[in-house]
Parts: sequence; structure tokens; C-alpha cells
Amino acid sequence: MQIHETIAGVRAALQSAGRIVFVPTMGNLHDGHIALMRQARAHGDCVVASIFVNRLQFRPGEDFDKYPRTFAADCERLIAAGVDHLFAPSETELYPEPQRYVVEPPAEHATILEGEFRPGHFRGVATVVMKLFAIVRPQAALFGKKDFQQFMVLSAMVREFALPIEVIPGATVRAADGLALSSRNGYLSAAERAEAPRLHRVLNQVVTAIRAGSRDFAALEAAGLAELRAHGWEPDYLAVRRKFDLQSPSAHDSGLVVLAAARLGSTRLIDNLEV
Repeated sequence: MQIHETIAGVRAALQSAGRIVFVPTMGNLHDGHIALMRQARAHGDCVVASIFVNRLQFRPGEDFDKYPRTFAADCERLIAAGVDHLFAPSETELYPEPQRYVVEPPAEHATILEGEFRPGHFRGVATVVMKLFAIVRPQAALFGKKDFQQFMVLSAMVREFALPIEVIPGATVRAADGLALSSRNGYLSAAERAEAPRLHRVLNQVVTAIRAGSRDFAALEAAGLAELRAHGWEPDYLAVRRKFDLQSPSAHDSGLVVLAAARLGSTRLIDNLEV
């Protein structure tokens, strides 16, 4: 695996790389990331990963400074997964001047759910991904569906800008007890880790009820939120939405997803299940 720290270096290395498949990450890699890398191999000639903790998508007071940085271990995992190139720029390399030009997703996508509780988050995500696309120039890119809203926003960005990039979803990878793998799971105490799978179980209860014919989405959401609160969680939202635009569904809509974000102790976890 070749490691590139500069824009000029990665561009030069990829000039004759064939069909490039790109997997951007913030590092601290887990099995979910590695599943994306292995999936990427089937979609092109050259697999490129990036590691960059993007300040633009963190609000003041969030965990930018303490976000785990495990570069050496990440490189070992990427090599084992067969990644060809890693782009790992410094902040001054990627943002040599203040990033005043940004990608602003529409409010109906970016100010709901995660965007309501993390204002500006999707502006930061879309801006860095657009910049990484311009640098790496992939023909395909993979994003995990655990971050379902992020996947929807980035897919819409690629579509509306007519970027020549195929956006490929990666299935959520879970621990044996159902907890979605996340870099932030490492913040959980032992007791919190034992409690954490409840989030997946609650989502599964809502999905099961919908599949059984329930269309009182508000009641299902309220019951799920109540169960989380009864076990010490501080939920931000639990919502049934249409998959294609994440707006509230009518009773006759199909193609639904149930999404949730909740804090357990000091750790904020997100998850979703498609119906």
C-alpha cells in the first residue's frame, strides 16, 4: 500500500490507476470500515482509502480533539484488506486556506434528524467529500449505511452535480449482540457497552410492528423513545421516515427506514433499520 500525504502525490500516483474505487474515512478503523474496503475491490481496479478527521463537520464542544487517531493500526488493517493507496493529508494540506467555498445541502435534507442536533454537520461532510472527490477523482465511492442520512445526502449531491461517480452502499456491520460498529463505541464503559444493544432492539421492535401492519408511526416512535428513557438513555430522536428523502411518511408509503440517535452516558450512538 502506498501512503500519500500530499494532493500532488496522490494525484500523480493515480494517473494510470484504472477504475478507482474510493472509501473515505476518519480513521480509527473497525470491521465495518474493513468490510467497505473488501467490498470496494469488487467494483474497480484500484482501491483508495483516505484518513482525515474533518474539523468542518464537528460543532464546537463535540469530540474533534478526542476523536481516536490510530494511524499505525489503521495502516496495518488497510494493508491486510488489500487497499492499494491511502491518502492521509494533514489539515494544512487539505485546507491550506480557510474553506470559504462550501457545499450547502438543502435544508430539508440537512436540518432534520442529525442535522437538527448537529447544525452544519452535513455542510462539513458534503464539503470535505466534494474536495476529496476532486483530488482522488474516483469512478465509484462506498459509504456505510449506518450513517443513513449521510449516505442519502452524499448520493443526492453526486446526482444533482452530475458527478461521474457511482455511489455504492455498504451494509451496517454489527457485533454479535446487534450493536452497530462505530468508532465511538470505544467511549462506552463496560456497563454502557452491555446496555448499548438496546438501541438496535428498540429499532427492531418498531420495524417488526410496521411489517405486521401498524401505521401509527407516532405511537411507535413514542413507545421506542419511552423504552430508551426508561433505561437511562437520552434520545435525540427516533423517527420513521421515507428512505428516499427522509421525510415523514403517509400511512400508505412504503420504502421506510427507522432511525435513532441517543446518548448513553457521555456517548452518542446512532443506528437505523430499513423496513
